[in-house]
Amino acid sequence: MSRASGSPPASRDWDADTYHRVSGPQLEWGLEVLARLPLSGDETVLDAGCGSGRVTAELLERLPNGSVIAVDAAPSMVAAAREVLPADRVDVRACDLLELELESEVDAVFSTATFHWIADHARLYSVVHRSLRPGGRLVAQCGGEGNIAGLHTTIDEVGARELFCSYLARWQGPWNYASAQDTEQRLQVAGFDQIHCWLEPRLTIPPDPPAFLRSVCLRAHLDRLPAELRGPFVAAVLAESTDAAGRVEIDYVRLNIDARRPA
Repeated sequence: MSRASGSPPASRDWDADTYHRVSGPQLEWGLEVLARLPLSGDETVLDAGCGSGRVTAELLERLPNGSVIAVDAAPSMVAAAREVLPADRVDVRACDLLELELESEVDAVFSTATFHWIADHARLYSVVHRSLRPGGRLVAQCGGEGNIAGLHTTIDEVGARELFCSYLARWQGPWNYASAQDTEQRLQVAGFDQIHCWLEPRLTIPPDPPAFLRSVCLRAHLDRLPAELRGPFVAAVLAESTDAAGRVEIDYVRLNIDARRPA
């Protein structure tokens, strides 16, 4: 990606408190993904990108005799997760997934709304494969090909305005919205079998559009803007995204991933 001259580097941190409050759609999707993960209840599961811990807590409910290793790269998310998850059963770690080194292999890897923030998917799936025991399963979901394409068009149009263009023009963002076919190929190269990947459109109407846009959809953009332009940028994107009925519809597309490390 290219960086506009004079713009600040993107932060890896989040507004964890706001995200925890507005991430109802992510929680709903996470529960659906969790339902796809076969568990006996005594496994050790890696939550790859635990966020504020909302879905991790639901995962833990399915592991009465098991445990979770919960990993996130954002310091505020790690702090929030540590506040809500029991330390005796969940090992919450601040770590870049690409640098993850576990002391022993886990029985399963679970992840939602995380993998699209990682540019190098080939390396990511190699790390996940290495983290799994033979026969262990990967069950995940993230943004996929076409994810929030309509919203991004609006964001780009606002970002091209004179007030913002010196910070956002030609910037492609940190996202990697992969196709199902490319993901299956990368998983196969990484050594997985029983691979099944598919895209799922999920049109979403957030209950608090300003907070949702600011803390979820526009976080990376706002990191590149000076403080005095962040509010006007959110307001401009919100105005252009609101329909005649006063709603904001976000055209999410989820990439679902099921795979196994061969036994």
